Amino acid sequence: MTSHPTVDGAVVTTPVPDGYRLAELDTVADRDAIIDLDRWAFAFDIAPEDRSAVVWDLEPGRVVGVWDERDPGARRLAAVHASYAFALPVPGGARLPTAGLTWVGVHPGHRRRGLARAMLTTHLERSIARGEVLSALNAAEVGIYGRYGYGIATQGLKLTLGRGAELREVPGSADLVVELDTLDPARHGDLVQRVHTAVDRPGWITRDTDALRASHLVDWPSARRDAELLRIAVVRTADGEPRGYALFRRSEKWSPTNVAEGTVRVREAVALDPASARALWGTLTDLDLMASVETPWLAPDDALVHQLSDLRAAKPTMVDDVWIRVLDVPAALAARRYPSTVDVVLAVQDDLRAANTGHWHLRGGPEGAEVERTDAPAHLALDVADLGAAYLGGTSLGALANAGRVRELVPGALAPASAAFGWTVEPATSWGF
Repeated sequence: MTSHPTVDGAVVTTPVPDGYRLAELDTVADRDAIIDLDRWAFAFDIAPEDRSAVVWDLEPGRVVGVWDERDPGARRLAAVHASYAFALPVPGGARLPTAGLTWVGVHPGHRRRGLARAMLTTHLERSIARGEVLSALNAAEVGIYGRYGYGIATQGLKLTLGRGAELREVPGSADLVVELDTLDPARHGDLVQRVHTAVDRPGWITRDTDALRASHLVDWPSARRDAELLRIAVVRTADGEPRGYALFRRSEKWSPTNVAEGTVRVREAVALDPASARALWGTLTDLDLMASVETPWLAPDDALVHQLSDLRAAKPTMVDDVWIRVLDVPAALAARRYPSTVDVVLAVQDDLRAANTGHWHLRGGPEGAEVERTDAPAHLALDVADLGAAYLGGTSLGALANAGRVRELVPGALAPASAAFGWTVEPATSWGF
């Protein structure tokens, strides 16, 4: 197998081996084959009681697979990937067309044949053809995606709180009302969507199709084997305006001496202001017969982190969350805002798309930015994957330079550029795809 040469900035794609065929899949006719491949790739099966609850959320025209046609009588899907059409918010509020890469899998009987590379380079090519500026993903295997130009752009923080965990007081929180109810997608779906889409944070991917919204609110029967129905806590102002919510369920547990040791497991928690966050978590950490509260993956600077009096006791754990691949360097750099003035020439290397490789002169600030290709000497040099890591403001250019991933070519250029690529809040998203 050899790579196709780059022409006019196209992606360097890799062909599939002889006997295999890469093709767009039909989300209806090929659904059973897609699901079967996913089971093989991720070694799982849907619990029998969950099968009637599954919501099919893959989008037509955005699912691609590799067929094994070496034996015409036993044609079988050997690999698959898909993407969602997202509008990803970047620093400053612009929402960029983004391909949310998902369902990437290769049948274990077809590994080490270049099928994943063929699919992923095709994904980049198709995304660019659609005019998408970025690609985003949650990585099942973190060692794969850096070689395709993806960088870790957001981090997720998980906490385990004890019942009655001390929270700092926040003015106005006592004036809010927290309602507890059993989740009903028909009654609560619009509320969840309204609050979720009101969040102003880079990287905050919203669920913009009916299928994605419905999928997120499924109460999986298998999850209730040792727990209750899915519940919802809604924070409202005195006049009824929703300002936050949490989806959660409780699991009952008793010690040998009959002491209550139940757990509250929170699926998603969203609050639009500090007072709402304080009211929400104050309620969740004060439920009868519960001993602990497990948070979902939160932004590293979530309000809860700084409202806790004892963060150490919450046993914080941090993991990578969303990876970003910049597909169109000048469009991406020009679309975001910069909290301080930036005037820098970046030498970007992209081994898969020559149109991104070169020297880019970025000038901008809080009001906007402009980017143009230049022959001027570069101030900083970095790979497109490292640009993706820094793009949303969650990983600093300075931190990447400390790791040897950004090179300062002109002394003194790193500090102001690193400050300009930051943002006032950490990038984050509240759900996985």
